[in-house]
Amino acid sequence: MTTYSFLDDYSEGCHPEILQALQETNLEQQTGYGDDDYSLDARALVAEACGQPDVPVYFVSGGTLANLIISAAALRPYEAIVSASSGHIATRETGAIEATGHKIITVASTNGKVTPTDVEAAVAANGHAPHMAKPAMLYVSNATEFGTVYSREELLALRACCDSHGLLLMIDGARLAVALASDKSNGTTLADIASIADVFWIGGTKAGALFGEAIVIPNERLRSDYEFHLKQRGALLAKGRVLGVQFRSLFGDGLFEQAAAISNDLAQTLASGVASAGFALAAQTESNQVFAVLPNALIGRLSEHFSFYTWEPRPNDESVVRLVTSWATDASQVERFVSMLAD
Repeated sequence: MTTYSFLDDYSEGCHPEILQALQETNLEQQTGYGDDDYSLDARALVAEACGQPDVPVYFVSGGTLANLIISAAALRPYEAIVSASSGHIATRETGAIEATGHKIITVASTNGKVTPTDVEAAVAANGHAPHMAKPAMLYVSNATEFGTVYSREELLALRACCDSHGLLLMIDGARLAVALASDKSNGTTLADIASIADVFWIGGTKAGALFGEAIVIPNERLRSDYEFHLKQRGALLAKGRVLGVQFRSLFGDGLFEQAAAISNDLAQTLASGVASAGFALAAQTESNQVFAVLPNALIGRLSEHFSFYTWEPRPNDESVVRLVTSWATDASQVERFVSMLAD
């Protein structure tokens, strides 16, 4: 690419430590379909980090696949999912959930978060049984599509709301690493997530892995026959070892947390640079996504040197742009971007 990319947090390959682990184990013969030594070790490490040594952990290649499998496995055909209107399943997955036969009930959200009030309203508005799809699961992203982060208290409030209405709580963890590393999480840990959610997944793709996500199922009622769901959806990889090696590396030496901390720190540098140059932020920077309001003319000049998404047009010849950092983001490019803003 001729420009430096702030488009996303997966433009690079994988963390060098993971690449080294893949290379070192490459010629070893291992059992297929996730029963290899590395996948077994990785599952144990993830379960330990979740504070539940016996919790089932399943590795899949991508986030849309994780969301699809979880939804299809947990819900009956007439059951629906409540989600923020900005939720990934509602806006960026080409109807994958609907293709399984499940309706998505969206609620408006200005910051990507869902509140108990939103859930109450959605349940009330879809309660004409049996003539409407039955709300049965709440879907939240942490961090959200706006980079905002749920605190432990907010998640507990959603848990209580779900319990009062008989809803399952599912957490999309594509960017769970940066959410847990954020100051806004109030010290939330993976063990907290596992104690609050019925089912969730941990994003590896955006946390330093070449690819891969880990589905974790704390709710015992949702665990049966999960391997069948994986196989039917094309998620049971013959060379499952590739996922196992990567997650063993992420969770064996603290790489998961280290990569997230780097991502968030660089995003804060970008956000501070935007503010120091006199421009506004469309949303407070809580993780590794920065949403800046910039003049369109300046966006055009910056685009000659950097790649990023123009997220939303605004009046007065301004637009919101999204800048995303990762464990691999070049700090000197962050400084160059900030310098160009100041100039």
